Amino acid sequence: MKYLSAILTMGLASLLVTACSQTTPQADIGYETGPSATVQSVAQRAYVDTRSDGLSTAIFAGGCFWCTESDFEKIPGVVEAISGYTGGGVDNPNYKQVSYTETGHFEAVKVIFDPDKVSYRELVDRFWMTIDPTDNRGQFCDKGSSYRSAVFATPEQLAQAQASKSEAVKNKPFSQDFVTPVLAAKTFYDAEDYHQDYYKTNSFHYKRYRNGCGRDRRLAQLWGTKR
Repeated sequence: MKYLSAILTMGLASLLVTACSQTTPQADIGYETGPSATVQSVAQRAYVDTRSDGLSTAIFAGGCFWCTESDFEKIPGVVEAISGYTGGGVDNPNYKQVSYTETGHFEAVKVIFDPDKVSYRELVDRFWMTIDPTDNRGQFCDKGSSYRSAVFATPEQLAQAQASKSEAVKNKPFSQDFVTPVLAAKTFYDAEDYHQDYYKTNSFHYKRYRNGCGRDRRLAQLWGTKR
């Protein structure tokens, strides 16, 4: 399992430690990850929204996908948030690969929303306040490449995502630089079933993890009452 800082706080010494790796800020859009031999893999193909039911999708990486899923599913107009992996160079990745090897994939969520009730821009605006955009090594207690944060935008979403980031950078109530990029949306792979709705199906462990990881305390430090 994966959360060292939460483990230390909660005294759950039997869980395993996630390997950490130093990463550097990534440039906005056009970002490619993973081994060069797999750059043209299915994983690196542009994401295409094929829904025909009037709903739309958006992809965000905010560290632990349990937490990101929980945060988005509380927003009116969001139908569902699905935990998964995206951005890397390995096709059909699984949790063990993403967590313990360098696949280039992020833990992310695919947000399914009703554009008549909440706009894409509103979702991106809200996203910034659910993450620490100053951390290029991961999010909160989780450090490593799979825990980096990013907005994954389709060509149709790009202008809104970049405008949202510019506005957030302009109005941020802290001095540190934004390092969270806006990247081109790539193939999204759903995570294993046991990760979906984890905050509901394993609420006790989830709440202890989230509190132990210090996510909400750090968000309050960064964003204060703006949240």
